[in-house]
Amino acid sequence: MSLLTVKNSTPLCLLQDAGRFGVRYLGVTQGGALDWVSMAWANKLLNNPLNAAVIEITLGGLTLVAETDCCLALAGADLGAMLDDRSVAPWRSFFVRKGQQLRFTQPVSGARAYLAAPGGFDALDVLGSRATVGREGLGGLDGTGKALREGDSLRYFGAAFELHMLPDHLIPDFTDKRPLDVVLGAQIGQFSGLSLFDAFNSDWTLDSRADRMGQRLLGPELVYQGKPMISEGIPLGAIQIPPDGQPIVLLNDRQTIGGYPRLGALTPLSLARLAQKLPGSQVRMRAVVQDVAWREQVGFLRQLMA
Repeated sequence: MSLLTVKNSTPLCLLQDAGRFGVRYLGVTQGGALDWVSMAWANKLLNNPLNAAVIEITLGGLTLVAETDCCLALAGADLGAMLDDRSVAPWRSFFVRKGQQLRFTQPVSGARAYLAAPGGFDALDVLGSRATVGREGLGGLDGTGKALREGDSLRYFGAAFELHMLPDHLIPDFTDKRPLDVVLGAQIGQFSGLSLFDAFNSDWTLDSRADRMGQRLLGPELVYQGKPMISEGIPLGAIQIPPDGQPIVLLNDRQTIGGYPRLGALTPLSLARLAQKLPGSQVRMRAVVQDVAWREQVGFLRQLMA
């Protein structure tokens, strides 16, 4: 058994895995890593199962102390990680000696870093997952949905003896200006023509009012002209349009049902890109057919499994 002790943390440092599935009929949401691509690469660097539990570190503020010699892997955002007085770049595994401190300071590029340990971090399994969902009090170290706190001990039981680095051509570009891909939804024909034009031909600014439930977009007002809706199930990435006309992209900790009309849903790869953008960033949306989204997803999974 190897141990890391939490010296400093914030409410945004969470234990996550691929999420909690098959329980939405109970009103239990999915949870899991917002940038599932970076989480998967962090685990891949250690030959872990791709859904092994990792630490999702948002915006920095985490300090860990190694209680044993170990090998860890880091992917996702560059949050100014320091191992004692030496910087640690993401997209690689690295050795840590007993007593060394690993600190995440502030964003340099991207918003969320993912730290993996051999075999994955150990925690109580709740409804098939270790993913932390604070609102529902599920997951995390003790299964009650708490963020990492000072004094917590993070255990893992695997071992890694070789260092690996992700090839440059596989590293995501967090400055990528490509539009976010949207698979159109059932209510798309009930928005005004001008709203549909604006939705896919305007710059949208990421509001600071964002959390793991959803990301609000600021821009032109979108007008829904259909009848009031009955609440229905909400998929990951759904783009709801509330009465103020400003879209909300629903993320991993979303509610399971809702009654606002939807433009559609972001594709999984676009959701991972959105998770790495900071408040104030600008994005555009692009309508795609489901077959295109599926082919891109399969292409990435082939890279991951190679």
